[in-house]
Amino acid sequence: MMITYRLVTPEDAEELLAIYAQYIDTTITFEYTLPSPEEFRERIVHITEFYPYIAAVCDGRIVGYAYSHTLFERAAYQWNAEFSVYVDREYTRCGIGRALYQKLIDVSVMQGIHIAFGKVTSPNEPSEALHRSMGFDPLAVFEKVGYKNGEWHAVTWFARTLHDFEDCPQAPTGFRDLNSAEVQKILNP
Repeated sequence: MMITYRLVTPEDAEELLAIYAQYIDTTITFEYTLPSPEEFRERIVHITEFYPYIAAVCDGRIVGYAYSHTLFERAAYQWNAEFSVYVDREYTRCGIGRALYQKLIDVSVMQGIHIAFGKVTSPNEPSEALHRSMGFDPLAVFEKVGYKNGEWHAVTWFARTLHDFEDCPQAPTGFRDLNSAEVQKILNP
């Protein structure tokens, strides 16, 4: 199986939404209803204003995607990012989620992001194992913070430090302002 990686465009919204739809009735996402293609397209546009959004492609079809996004809105949090990843169920346990996460890590390092975060509905052993294998440490478990499918669910926060903490850090660089040749090397070395 040959997987290539590329940047997501708004035109990919329906293909990504088809993958996301596989999780909408689960506790992997806390959304109750599937967004419309237009709403999903708007999310892509908003996220890619500053952060990377990466697709895994097999035989011309998107089989997984990952993106980083704002953790919290206030300016003092700008050195942090939250990661999200979704893989088509036909392609889980093939290393795609791990590869997508590594590419997000590498691009986030280029951007100057200091800490990457992941939030996992617990228990979710595959996602928890992914985070641990990628060097993320569990920070906290928030008990009963999400209600879905008739039950209260816990969420575990994971974090990985990407940069040393210096005095007077430079603001992170927006994804669009990175060297595109260097980004391409990360996507498909």
